[in-house]
Amino acid sequence: MQSVSVGHVFSVLVAGPTQSPTPNAAQRRSLLRRLARHTAPAPRPAWKALSRAPPVAPSAGAEALLCPCRLCYGKRRLLLLGASTALLPVLPSASLASGPSSDPAATLERIHPARPDWYEEIYAQAMEEFMRSYEAEVAVYKEKLFAQLTEKVEQVLELGIGTGPNLKYYAGVGDRYIIGVDPNKQMEKYARASAEAVGLQSTNFRFIRGVGEALDVRDNTMDAVIGSLVLCSVSDVAMTLREVRRVLKPGGLYLFIEHVAARDGSLLRFMQGIVDPLQQLVADGCHLTRETGKQISEAGFFKVNLQAAFLSSASIGSPHVYGIAYK
Repeated sequence: MQSVSVGHVFSVLVAGPTQSPTPNAAQRRSLLRRLARHTAPAPRPAWKALSRAPPVAPSAGAEALLCPCRLCYGKRRLLLLGASTALLPVLPSASLASGPSSDPAATLERIHPARPDWYEEIYAQAMEEFMRSYEAEVAVYKEKLFAQLTEKVEQVLELGIGTGPNLKYYAGVGDRYIIGVDPNKQMEKYARASAEAVGLQSTNFRFIRGVGEALDVRDNTMDAVIGSLVLCSVSDVAMTLREVRRVLKPGGLYLFIEHVAARDGSLLRFMQGIVDPLQQLVADGCHLTRETGKQISEAGFFKVNLQAAFLSSASIGSPHVYGIAYK
C-alpha cells in the first residue's frame, strides 16, 4: 500500500512543514499533478511492457499523502501512523542472513517478533479507518483481478490478510476455503468479521499468524494465492515468492497488486529514494523503491500477466503493478 527533512517539498510530501502553515488542498493537488507528470511511462525492457491505466483524479485521501502499504507486512504500512507512533516499541525485522528455516514459527519470530497486544491493536484499528480512500480507488483493479477466480478455485491463501478488505471480492463463491496469513494476531477478529459479512462460514476460514517467507502450508495444496501490498515489506522477496510457488498446485494462480518504484529519473523516484530510509524505520520495513514487477516476472512462474496503474490516493507510493502469475 513504505530521512530526514530535505527542504519544503519533502516536508509537504510527508506531513507539511513543521513551522509554516500547512499547504491547503489546492496546493497538495497541484503537487500530486506535478508528480504524476514526472512519472509518465518511458520505454521499458520487455518485462516492463505494461499497459498503463490513466491517472485518477486525486481524492480526499490523496490530500493525506499516505503510503498505502499496510503497517507491517501484509497491508500494514501507513507512513502517517508510523510517524505518529515512532516512540512506540517497534522492533526492527531481523535479517535472514542465516538462511531460511524449515520451522515457520521460528522464522516468524526471527522476522517479526510479537509486539504488545495494545500496539498491534492500534495498527489493526488504523487499517480499518485509514485505508478507505485507497480501497475505494483500487476497487476497479481488484474487481478485474479477482474476477479471474472461478468456482473451480476452492483453496485460497491470502498473504497479509489484515482486516480482510479483499474478502468481499472472492470469499462468497461456492464452497471456498480460505487461509489468511498475517503476523499481527490482532487482525484475526477483523478478518473474521469481514468473512462473516460476505457470507463465508467460520469453518471455511483459518487465520495463521505467520510471514510469507515460511508458510505453514503443505506443498501443492492451494488453487490460488493472493497478495496485495505485501512484497514491499517482506524481509526477503525471493524467498516469499518461492513459498508462493511451493504451496500452489500446478496451474495455480498468484494474484497480486503492489506499489513499486517510480520510473527512473522521475521526480517521484527521486523523492521515494529520499523518503525510503525513514519509511522503512517508522513503517516496520516497508520499501518504496522495490522493482516488484521485475521480481515477480523473474521468480520462475510459468507465465506472468503484468499491468501498471497509478493511484493518486497512494501519493508517494502511487505507481502500482497488478496481475496474475501462473505456476
